[in-house]
This record gives sequence, C-alpha cells and structure tokens, in this order.
Amino acid sequence: MDDRIDQLLAKLDLPAKLRLISGAGLFRLAGDPGIGLAEMPISDGPSGVRGESMDEPDPSVSLPSGTAVAATWDPELLTEIGALIAAEARRKDVYAVLGPTINLHRSPLGGRHFESFSEDPLLTAEMAAAYVRSVQANGVGACPKHYVANDSETERFSVDVQVSDRALRELYLYPFERAVEAGAWMIMDAYNGVNGAAMSDNPLLDEPLKGEWGFDGVVVSDWGAVRTTEAASGGTDLCMPGPPMLWGEPLLAALDAGTVSEDAIDEKVRRILRFATRVGALDGTPLPTQDFTDNQARNLVRRFTTQSMVLVRNDGTLPLSPGTTVAVLGPSAAEPRIMGGGSATVFPTHISTPLAGLRAVLPVTHTPGVRLIEGLIAAPTELITDPEIGTPGVRVRYFDGATEIGARHRSIAHMVLLGDELATRATHIEMHARLRADTAGEWQLGFGGIGEVRLDIDGTPAIDENVVDAAGDPVAALLEPPQRSVARILAAGQEVDLRLTIAVPEAIPGLGVLLAFLLGIDRPQRPKDEEFAAAVELARTADVAVVLVGTSEKIESEGTDRTSLRLPDRQDDLVAAVAAVNPRTVVVVNSGAPVEMPWREDVAAVLLTWFPGQEFGDALANVLTGVAEPGGRLPTTWPKTITDVPVLHTTPADGVLAYTEDIHIGYRAWLRAGTEPAYPFGHGLGYTTWSSSDLRVTGRTVSITVTNTGTRTGKQVYQAYLSRPDSTIDRPVRWLAGFTAVTLGSGQSRTVDIDLPRRAFEHWTPEGWEIEPGTFTLHVGTSVTDLPHTTEVS
Repeated sequence: MDDRIDQLLAKLDLPAKLRLISGAGLFRLAGDPGIGLAEMPISDGPSGVRGESMDEPDPSVSLPSGTAVAATWDPELLTEIGALIAAEARRKDVYAVLGPTINLHRSPLGGRHFESFSEDPLLTAEMAAAYVRSVQANGVGACPKHYVANDSETERFSVDVQVSDRALRELYLYPFERAVEAGAWMIMDAYNGVNGAAMSDNPLLDEPLKGEWGFDGVVVSDWGAVRTTEAASGGTDLCMPGPPMLWGEPLLAALDAGTVSEDAIDEKVRRILRFATRVGALDGTPLPTQDFTDNQARNLVRRFTTQSMVLVRNDGTLPLSPGTTVAVLGPSAAEPRIMGGGSATVFPTHISTPLAGLRAVLPVTHTPGVRLIEGLIAAPTELITDPEIGTPGVRVRYFDGATEIGARHRSIAHMVLLGDELATRATHIEMHARLRADTAGEWQLGFGGIGEVRLDIDGTPAIDENVVDAAGDPVAALLEPPQRSVARILAAGQEVDLRLTIAVPEAIPGLGVLLAFLLGIDRPQRPKDEEFAAAVELARTADVAVVLVGTSEKIESEGTDRTSLRLPDRQDDLVAAVAAVNPRTVVVVNSGAPVEMPWREDVAAVLLTWFPGQEFGDALANVLTGVAEPGGRLPTTWPKTITDVPVLHTTPADGVLAYTEDIHIGYRAWLRAGTEPAYPFGHGLGYTTWSSSDLRVTGRTVSITVTNTGTRTGKQVYQAYLSRPDSTIDRPVRWLAGFTAVTLGSGQSRTVDIDLPRRAFEHWTPEGWEIEPGTFTLHVGTSVTDLPHTTEVS
C-alpha cells in the first residue's frame, strides 16, 4: 500500500495536495480525477448515518444513544449493529461515519453525556474497539471522537482543559488507544484545548497518537476546530469543513515563506490516500457491505434496544401479565425523545412510540398528565396538505426576487438546508400548506427560523420579523432555531392556509446556504391542573400505571451543558401523585443521562431506556410484558440528588476547566467520597435469578461458574474489579478490570472467563507505564458494590 501511495503522491503538484487536505464541502472529502481518487462523502454517525443532508427525503435508521449502547455491556452485539451502520453508510454513498463518541462521563451535567458510552475508561474502550472493528469490517471507516478531554460543552470552542498526564493516560486517552489498536482509520480531534494548546494543533496528536500508538490513519478536525494556517505543521491531517480557507491560499503563502514545510503536507496526503485505499475510493469499487431489508433493520434495532434497557427497581410487578389494564401516562408516552440534540440527529422513516407499542399488546388508556415539549412542533404530516397537489405535506417554492426558480413537495414541515443548490440562487423560500385542526380550541401557529421571516394566515400577515440568533451557536441555530407564534381559535375540522416566507442568508463560499426553518403548531391543551387530575384518575382505575418521564433534545444537546438533574415541569409531582393512588406504578425514564428520581422508592418498578432510537415503543412493550428481558446494566452512576455528585462542575474559570479530581471520576469518585448513589455503576435487574461460585484465576484470566437459578432465560453481566488498599501510590478504591455478558436458559450453568488486560494493573508515571509489585485484590460480582467473590492476584 505504501509503495502505491508514494507513486500517487508523486503525481500530485502542490495545489492538488492542498486541495486534498481540506474538505471539498460541508461533509465531503476532496477527490482528484488525475489519480483516480473519488470524492468521499462522510457523515455524522453516533446514533445513525445521516448522510450529507439533514432532512427526510433521505431517511436514516435511528439507533439507541451512546449510553444505551454501553448499557448492553456486550461488545459482541456491536458486530451486528456495525454491519447495519456500514450498510446505511454505503446506501448513502458515505465512506466514513463520524463516531463513536468516546469521551467520558466526567460530570452528569455534560451536554453530550447521552452521546458517549460511560464514565469508565475500560467499558468505553471495549465498546469503542468493537464499534470500530465491526464498522470497518464492512469497508466503511469509523472515526472515534473527540480527541481528547471534550467531556463538557460550556465554552466548548475555547475552553482549556487542565489535566494531569496520569489522568490523561489512564482515563481520557485509553479509549482512543484501544480504538487505534482495533485499527481505526480516522480520528477526530476536539474543539477544546488541553494543557494550553488547542487540540487541532496539540502535541498529543504526535505523542502518543501517531508515535507511540502507531496510528497511521487520518486525523480530521472537528468542524471549524482548525484556528490557524500554521496548524498545518501539526498533527491534524484534514481541515474540515471545505472548501480550503485557512489551508488554501494562505497555506500556499506559508509554504512559500517557509513557515510550513511541504514534507508536513506530504505526510497528511499520504494518510488521506491510505484512508482512500482502505475504503475503496481509489479504484472506484467500494467494498461490499451486508444488505438489510427494512424489517431486518427494525428487528435488529428493536432487539438491541431491549438489551440496552436497565431495570433498576422491580417489586415483582414486571413483567406484566396478558390482559393487564394499563394507564399509560406522562409526556414521553406519545411524544418520546428517541435521540439527543445536535449533530447526532437523524431523520428516521418511522418512530415507534411507547403509547402505540403498548396499545398493540395490552388494554390501554392514556393522557399525558403534564407537558414536556414547550413551544412549537413541526406541523404533523397528517394535519397538513400541499395545496398544489392535495397530498399530505407542504409545497416549498424558491424565489429570486419575484421570479419562482423551483418548487418541491416535502412530506414534513421542517427543513434543514446544507448547501441546497436552489437555495444558493434564491433570495427567499416559501413553505405553503393547508392545516386542518383535529381538535377545537386555541392553537398556536408559527415558525422557527432566523432572519427576515413572515407568516401569513389565510392570506393576512400574522408575523413579520427579523429574528436574531441570540445563542451564537451555529449548530443550535440549525437544529433549534428561535420560534415565534400567534394564537388562533379553530374549530375541529377547520382548515387554515399557512404561508411561511424566509429570506435566504448569504451563501458561505464553497458550502452554500445553511438554513433551517419549520412551520410550527401547538395544539390546544386542557388547563394544566385539569390535565394532571385526569392522569391521576386514569391511574386510580387501572391495574397498572406506566408513567413515562424524561428530558428533551433541548435539555440534552450538543452545544450546552445541563444546569440541573431534575426532571422538567411537574413530572416528579405526576409520578408521586400516581403512585399514591396505584401501588403498581411503573416509571419509564426516557433520558440519555442521569436524572434525579425522588420517588424511586415509592413506585413498583423503574426502567431506564435512555434515548432509545426509532424502535422505542415496540422494544418497551416487549420488555414490560416479558417477551424480552431488560438486558442493560448501568454504564454510569445515577445519583440521588445533584448535591451528592462528587465531580460536577463543567463551567470554566477564566477559560480554564481544571480536572482537579485527577483519576477519580464516576464510581471511583463516589467510592472515594463514601456517598451512596441512587443506583451504582454496573447495577441492573432481570426477570430471573442467578448464583455464582468457584472463582479461579489463571494468569490474567478469571473463571467463575454461573447458574441461572430462575424459571426463564436471562442475561447477567459479571464484572471484575481490582483494588490495592495498601498501595504506595494514589489509586481508586477499586476499578473495573474486565467483564463478560452471559445468557443462559433456566437451570443452565456455565463457566465463564473474564480476561484482565495488562493495563488494568498498570499506572502511568513520568517514565511510562509501570506495575507496582505485590498483591492486588480481585473482586467479582454484578455491580461495583455487589461483589461477593474476592481473591488475591500477585
């Protein structure tokens, strides 16, 4: 491969080389016809492959969030998911997916906590390695991100993380090290700085990444993370997005001036050509991937979702018997949140809601009780009609002045334009629909958008405003633009004509127009107290109450950290009131990260579902009725209250975020503080019972005999931890060293092995990795606090 790359490199002149080390577009790598190199689209990919566009004409399979993936504690499951991710990528002509996100859960307030795997470096590392291997085995590149210490979002473009070398090596770098060992073809560097240097030009890109670890792939910048032309002398190989700006003409001048060497450019090009060879972009024949039918994809995602759900409490109410009458309550029942906000967003072909899933298998009554989504939602397709063709959806027209230059039918009333060709020639865009009210009362009609926006209702101007983006975050502006609305009283069945006009912003050179807008509505609601009381009454008369509570994409999102762990609005009050009238209350928590649950000991069962992807409802119905067992275990500690959290802060002081806790994050910090959480790391329940015995250690392999002592097939995760209470160095009280997931039928026994990596015994010193001589204590069990088996390891 290297000989061929050198031959191709020799055919490129300097301008051609410079074109290759910057993107050709927002999500596209440059090609070169002279050497047979195709342009290579890439895509965001933590929870599904979106492709180059961000709208419904090219839908995507929506996968469970990163926390849900890690909650399976089963890297083997990622073999199948990786094949699906690769198939989705090839279907969209994508050569690399920008994922997984393998930063750590340092604080539960981290805005992208849902997108990352775990608070533990080993669990994160093993899931990351499995993801990389499975996707790349199908010919598509994986791109673990964000290297490194991008563990919160506050001041994310400029914050300087101050962290010790030991914490970097043992915690934050370790998942990336394992991803490199797994053969990652691409790694994304982060916006933040580490110890005084921006990550796009940080010495950590050279050592340990490219030097000690031998990473021979492409280091791609996060979008806009490269700040200077001179950064081309550093370890970032590919400056995104394109077209070349800092690394275009300015870099040519820097080369002429001798401040950047052509040898540095050649090394970057070699890495890009090596990547292109691996993904089949140099000979025009991308590697084949496994095909998935729509049903196969849905079935796989549904099964994966059941394996990620964590049952943290159950008094025997679950699983539910056939014929049980269920009051399905809470804001997430009919309007669940299946993904977090930001670049992890995809547009699935369908969403299985909890309400629909449970209605298909049990007698159900429903009302939300409280609301979670405040503001407008995009007008639902079933309520809107394209006036021109009379089918569900909207008519979108592009104008240059008074001249129409194009028109399209769209099935949804929400558009995100990334380099839309028609938009680059337009001065304004119009979205037109007829809305049919499905209930009588006061409706809110409006829009989301930035710039000069006008809404006409039945031909009369209702809103005409220049809307300004106050947040200043371009990702947030695209995915959650500011909203405006007016109230209108509508009768059931009444139709109104809605016409939204928005000015097109100036195109960004090479990228085109970036614009998002929606035609929005908010249906009439019962008075809040009346709605709350109605939910409690439904709970009183049902056999079981299932209350679905959670967060939203505005609360958990790229671009902002959380400020609270409380459930928004009156969700806690709703759970308490329902539990007071029905002792068989099951609470389903639909959040990507921990929330406070003050009612947790007053309800019959608590099931954590994370942001579970498109198959949420059907998977939930399977778990609640016992068709499937909840297979998840906690990948992160859940606190009782925010005041108990030992590592919480995400707000920099004078631009610096100091990791003063050093190596003590997550359960390590909880154990050190001696504070009891609501639910510990590794905890999770199933529908059967287990016993274990005969712990043995041979070399670095732990063996233990396990038996399913219950009446049905089940899954258990056995976890091995190390401790060294008499150590001469600072250590965690104990730390995860290995794990294995096992599934057995009723009455079955098996001896399972847990391999302990050498790194589990090592600690980082200024001289490198060392092992302290002497004896370690090995603990084996089913959570960090449930460890009945111990032995000594020398």
